[in-house]
Parts: sequence; C-alpha cells; structure tokens
Amino acid sequence: MNIARTLRRLLIPSRTLARYMVRMHLGRFFGILIGLTAVLQMLDLLATADEIMAADGASWVSIVSYVSMRAPQLISQFVPFTALLATLLTLATLNQNSEVVVMKASGLSAHRILLPLGIASFIIAAGHFIFNETVLVKANADLEYWQDNDYAVDLPPSPGTTGRVWLKENGTIVLVEAVSQIRNRVVLDKVSLFERDPAGKLTAMAKADFAWYQNGRWTLHDVRRFDAQSHQMTVASSEPWNITTRPERFQALTVQPDHVSFLKLWDSMKQLERDGLPTGRLMASFLQKVAGPASSLLMPLLAAVAAFGVHRAGNLVLRIVFGMALGFSFFVADNFMLAMGEFGVAPPFLAAWAPFFLFLVLGYAVIFHTEEGTKPITTPKAGKPASRD
Repeated sequence: MNIARTLRRLLIPSRTLARYMVRMHLGRFFGILIGLTAVLQMLDLLATADEIMAADGASWVSIVSYVSMRAPQLISQFVPFTALLATLLTLATLNQNSEVVVMKASGLSAHRILLPLGIASFIIAAGHFIFNETVLVKANADLEYWQDNDYAVDLPPSPGTTGRVWLKENGTIVLVEAVSQIRNRVVLDKVSLFERDPAGKLTAMAKADFAWYQNGRWTLHDVRRFDAQSHQMTVASSEPWNITTRPERFQALTVQPDHVSFLKLWDSMKQLERDGLPTGRLMASFLQKVAGPASSLLMPLLAAVAAFGVHRAGNLVLRIVFGMALGFSFFVADNFMLAMGEFGVAPPFLAAWAPFFLFLVLGYAVIFHTEEGTKPITTPKAGKPASRD
C-alpha cells in the first residue's frame, strides 16, 4: 500500500491538479464530439433522406431509425480525431493562461504535466472499445441489412445473413450466395456445385435453392442437376449432400469483422486455422479493434507541442496547426496500413500497430525537441549579472 501511494505521488503529485485537467479535457472532448456528430449526421441525412423516404410507408420513424444506426458509426469514426482536438484545445488554454509555466516552475516535468491527460485519454480509449463491442457492431449489421432491403418499412429482424462463399470440397467447387442462421439451424441459400473429375474437367453442375444441416448431415432442397456428358437435366425435391464441411466453417468464411465482436471474430479465425485456411485479412481487422481505440492514447503526445514552448514568441497558433498536422498524418498512415493489411500486402501486426509506435516515437521526439529548444535561466552568482546560457 505504501509503495502504491509513493508511486502515485511521484506520478501525480497533486490530485486536485489531475482532477482539474481530466475534467477540462473530458468536458471539451464530449462537447466537441456531440457537436461534430450532430453536424455530420445532418449532412448525412441530407444525402440519404430521399432514399429512406422513398420506401412504401416511410415516415419520420424511418429517419429516427436511420439516425440510431448511423450515429454510432460517426461517433466511433471520429472519437480519435475529437480526442486530438480536445487535447490541443486543453493544452493551448493552459499555455495561454500561463498555467503550464506555473506547473513547470513547481518542478513538474513534461511527462508529469501530460499524465492527467493520458489518464483522460485512457478513459476515452476504454470507453471507445466498449462502445464498439456493444453498440457499433450491432448498428453496422442492422444498417447494412436495412440498406440491402432498400430501407423497407416493417422489415423483419435480420437472420444474421452473411455474404457469398466459395469453397472447394474434394473435386467439387461450392458457391453459396448467402449463409444465415435460423434459430439453431444454419441455412445455405442458392447453392451451386461444380463437380470435376480427377483431371479437373467439369462433369456436372447442380443448383439448389437452399441447404441445411441436420442430424449430422447436409441436405439439398429443390435441386436441379445437369450432366455434362449425357446433357440431361434432372430435378429432385431434396437429396443428401455428402460433404465433410461443418456449418461453423461456412460461418467463419463469411464473417465480417465490423459486424462481430472481438471474441466472436477470434473464434472465427480459430475455426479457419483448424481448417488450414489463411486468416491474415481477419487478423489485421482483429488487431485493429484494439489499435483503433488505443490511438486516443497518442493524442496527448501529438498535441504536446501546443503546451510547451515560449508563449511570448507569439507562435501558439503555429504550434496548434503543427499538432493538428501530426494528428492528421497519423490518421492517414493508420488507414493506409489497415488497407494494406486487409489486402494481405502488409503483415497483420505491422498493419495495425506500426503507425501507433511510429508516431509514439515521433511524439516523444517533438517533446524532447521542444523542451530542449529553450535553455532554462540559470541563477546568477553574487556580484555577476544574470545571463542566459
């Protein structure tokens, strides 16, 4: 207990100061986030309102439903940017009111001055991660399902439909247009089978309206089969489908990272690994689920240039602009590397975390350069005039 108290005093010498800075930062953060989300939501509604109201029976309820699904996307997307603006505004205010000078005069280093803002950024990052896992993933899935059905009114709940799947089972190539789950049963919609001989030559094609897995086996329904050798077409109401692929593999192949939670995405990747399938694209998105919210932790470092430096030089605006440039550069690099990871060009860990660590080093470099740019005034000796080294 004594060790923890001593460590706390070393890092946060004043609880009052820490509470003051955290409250200031969070107040600005939520104010900017609410205002920015409201403006962006209004602009988005101007672009999509006509499509929403074009559906039969659409009313103001449809607009409210769209806002409830779209707003979480805007909030999650602009949380790191809002954290940057809030940090810049907080540090610029402290610098302009000479509060940073008072803190440094009391013996606080740059790291100890920024630490309360780091605590506020950690609160923002943790809240961002929880928000993504509980609200955003459901909003993404519901909004995409609604858009695919042209904003239809009184649309039934989404059955969890996922996208197209290509699969190779022995010599047969399988195409499934959609995978859905109805209660405890996995249903494959519009199944196409391309059967080949050992030489790779097409021998038959079959199409089924749907297939489901029951009692340990698959069954095709409303099957139409064309034999490439005899050129005969046969029709059957149902027939067994002898494949070893289990439903979990189809679900894992169609998983969309922004529609599922952190743990469910991990389970899907493990299922693909057991089947010997690559998971690099999903791993990049999996790591980004943590790296995205963690980017808010960088904002105090990138915005620190607005706090330190000689205020009387009159270049506070330039330092704020430089801090914003650093933040925008990070967002550009982060989106670029994530795209490279999803395309398989960059390794997943590098795609998710390289911008974070690069700008972490860059932020510390800026702090050291700013702190060392101005030498402290030394105390003059008796009988000698004061001088600046």
